[in-house]
Amino acid sequence: MITDYQTKALLIAIGKNSEAAVACINHLSPELLCFFLQESEKKTIESLVQPKIAKMPQRWDWILTPDENSAAQSHQAITKNLPDILKAWNVKPGELVVNFNAATPAMAAAVALASRTFTSKVVELGKINRATSESKTVIVGSEPKAIEECNPWNEEAVAARQEVAQLFNHGAYSAAAKKFRQIEGLVSGSFKPLYHALNDVAEGYALWETFHYREAWDKLKTSLKALELSSVWGGPTGLSTVLGSIKTNASFLESIVLDPNEVKHAIALDLLAHAKRRVERDHNIEVAIQILLRSLEGFAQHHLLKQYKIKTWDVQIDQLPQPLQEPCQVGMLDDIDGKYKLTLRAPVSYTHLTLPTKA
Repeated sequence: MITDYQTKALLIAIGKNSEAAVACINHLSPELLCFFLQESEKKTIESLVQPKIAKMPQRWDWILTPDENSAAQSHQAITKNLPDILKAWNVKPGELVVNFNAATPAMAAAVALASRTFTSKVVELGKINRATSESKTVIVGSEPKAIEECNPWNEEAVAARQEVAQLFNHGAYSAAAKKFRQIEGLVSGSFKPLYHALNDVAEGYALWETFHYREAWDKLKTSLKALELSSVWGGPTGLSTVLGSIKTNASFLESIVLDPNEVKHAIALDLLAHAKRRVERDHNIEVAIQILLRSLEGFAQHHLLKQYKIKTWDVQIDQLPQPLQEPCQVGMLDDIDGKYKLTLRAPVSYTHLTLPTKA
């Protein structure tokens, strides 16, 4: 399908067929243009390509291969130079378009490999009999050609998503969110909502892991609608199971956020689950014990308030049993606000969610 939007940057590989290159450049009208060619063909660019470009790009550059028939040398030339050029041009992943119709097979292979992390569109000139009703045509020499476009990331994102799911399942939520954002920037428009929602899920769990309950709840709520739509329209296998877990966890976060009580029983439960994960997932027993102790204090704090109306952050001495009154008076007075406070350790969060690893 042809989409009408301004091409940010074009990497075009040129061998002998300069007419095909000119047709492609004029069709895409890139803001930034990088030629990939053998050094001996530079004169071709200057004499047969540049004069025929209808709208000159704002900036242009070229990458030279020592041997247009060597895939290894061509690949080395691109990988050495392309990242620096795109960085200088402020081209983000997904904004690069590539074309290698006019290239040798070795150059085409090099472009396909080296541009993988930067491009979300490959443009080629095909035969008219292969064209669809939405295809556009250009004249190359005297022969009409169909403009065909594809986004390799629409398929490659499946394998990438499986890798990111492994990060998520090991608790690397921020890293997973970063990867999902990268995939979102590379896939085509119809695929973007799915990866945007998965990014929200990962960010939500990262926030939950650091006890930002309201922000985490907002993220999970936002992701649910998009994931539900994706599930209806043939989303990844296992997505319905993930949706069930997210709904359960969003409901749990809601119970914390909307609980009006000064001491929230659900937080103690959350800390208990957090301690369990530290042992089972991270094998960090020392941290798990610290969190477990804080969880037990949370249960006690909730019980004291509910059963005896004792606020551990503002204790009235006569509320305490006689043996505890003197120790509290002696060692638990806060010099800043003048309140008696039962000693609590610093707070150290949720039902575990596993993303599907198979598309």
